[in-house]
Amino acid sequence: MTTENEDTQSAPPPDDIEQLKAQAAENWDKFLRASADFDNYRKRVAREKEEIARFTTERVIHALLPALDNVERALEHSEAGTPLHEGLLQLQKQFERALADFGLVEIIAKPGDDFDPAMHEAVSHVESTEHPESVIVEQLHSAYKLGDRLLRPARVTVSKGMPA
Repeated sequence: MTTENEDTQSAPPPDDIEQLKAQAAENWDKFLRASADFDNYRKRVAREKEEIARFTTERVIHALLPALDNVERALEHSEAGTPLHEGLLQLQKQFERALADFGLVEIIAKPGDDFDPAMHEAVSHVESTEHPESVIVEQLHSAYKLGDRLLRPARVTVSKGMPA
C-alpha cells in the first residue's frame, strides 16, 4: 500500500521529462538572447552618450572660435607693451588653454606651405614673385582640429605664381 505522499514524490513520466528539458532549453535560449540584447543596449547607450558629448563640445567650440578670432584681431591692432595689449594677450592665452582642455588643437598654416584643400580654405589668390603657384602666402585664420576631426580649415591667401 502506497501513501499519497509517496505518489507525489515519484519520478515524472518520461514524456514530462522531455517537455521539461525542452522548456529549460528554451528558457536558457531566451535568457542568453535577453542578456545579449542588454549588452548591446549598454554599448549603444555608451556610444550615443559619447556622440552627444562630442557634438555638444563641437558646438560650444564653434561658438567660441569667432570670439578668439576677435581677440587675435584686437591684438594685431593694439600697441605692444600697453596694458591693453597685455590684457588681450592674457585673454588669448586663457581662451587657448580652456579650448585645449577640451582637446582642441590649433594648426597653423605657414607662408611657403603647400595649399591643401582638405586643411585650408583659399580666401584669395595673389600673384607672387616669392612663392610658386598653390603655395600659402598668408594665413588669415588658423585651422582647428578636435581629435581627428577638422572643425575649421585655415583661411589662407594662396599664390597664383609669377605675374604675367
